[in-house]
Amino acid sequence: MAGTVYPILPGAIAIFFAFLVYGWFFSFDPFGVWFWIIQILIVVVLFVADYVVSAWGVKKFGGSKLSTTLSTIGVIIGPFVIPAFGLVLGPFIGAFIGELIGGSSPSKASKVGFGSVVGLFTSTVMKIILQLVMIVLFIIWVVRFA
Repeated sequence: MAGTVYPILPGAIAIFFAFLVYGWFFSFDPFGVWFWIIQILIVVVLFVADYVVSAWGVKKFGGSKLSTTLSTIGVIIGPFVIPAFGLVLGPFIGAFIGELIGGSSPSKASKVGFGSVVGLFTSTVMKIILQLVMIVLFIIWVVRFA
């Protein structure tokens, strides 16, 4: 779940590999083909939706393609540059700079920066929910089919 709030960590992939480790150490018997299909679909949806929802926040508030790109870069770099607040400030600053480079006013750039933070938080909530679904399905499969 750490990957949910720290984007550089692949949370969904870690959860998926935890299922494989469980299978290797205990048994793959509880997991049928449907378990793996559902889990793979959730991981794919998570990765696609993560970028789509983050970009949606920038676009919804009038951001350009450059703002979307710089906001994404800010999500990745921000936590390293500004450890305590970089996760929030990174995408905001990236979108803000992207809009200023594109010729927007500082007020519009601020609005788009805010949109990038809204997209980030929406994406984080979505990741938490889907990763919890992955874990709950795992527990159900292990308890029910073991």
